[in-house]
Amino acid sequence: MRDHEYFVYMLASKPQGTLYVGVTNDLMRRVYQHKEGLLPGFTKKYGVKMLVWYNAYGDINDAIAQEKRIKRWRRDWKKNLIERDNPHWIDLYPALSNAGSRAVPLARPG
Repeated sequence: MRDHEYFVYMLASKPQGTLYVGVTNDLMRRVYQHKEGLLPGFTKKYGVKMLVWYNAYGDINDAIAQEKRIKRWRRDWKKNLIERDNPHWIDLYPALSNAGSRAVPLARPG
């Protein structure tokens, strides 16, 4: 287990809905903040609350670079990334909540 993990994640408003890409060092806390509307901005305005994809990185610079890369992608590329590991666009947050505070990488390294 690494001392520090960073996460790139995607949220959706609903299956096939509006997407948001972010980066954090505490996935559980950040997704909770999005779900509860505690963060002003895009996700709160458009109801983007479902965690549909995430990946862990050991280095913050790698995570930020991947976040920026994904943000530039076309929507269909983002959809393909989500559906590779989560074809039914299931909200992954409840499973993380039940597993405890540490996120277990579900997605393949990217």
